[in-house]
Amino acid sequence: MEDHRGNDREEIFSKRVKAGKRTYFFDVKSTKSNDYYLTITESKRRMQGDNFVFEKHKIFLYKEDFGKFIEALQNAVDHVKHDLMPEVDFSQYDVEESETELDDELKWE
Repeated sequence: MEDHRGNDREEIFSKRVKAGKRTYFFDVKSTKSNDYYLTITESKRRMQGDNFVFEKHKIFLYKEDFGKFIEALQNAVDHVKHDLMPEVDFSQYDVEESETELDDELKWE
């Protein structure tokens, strides 16, 4: 059982992205002072004995870091696409929104 110790706050918005054995959760939560932050959780299913267990990793992202985070993520993705693997057609991995479990679009502006 996971011990949250009061760290989980009210969820305002949640988005789930399934990716093979991993699932990513993007959750907007509120603080006691009505501020907002984002948690990004990677949940990975693995075998433990005869049962499946879920290994989770979580990142807390605060509003003052949204722009820096998005810029660094985009730079890293662009480096892989254009510098390390320019021969790969990454459009083959693009998924139509109707094919995913996404209900709404996340907008960080």
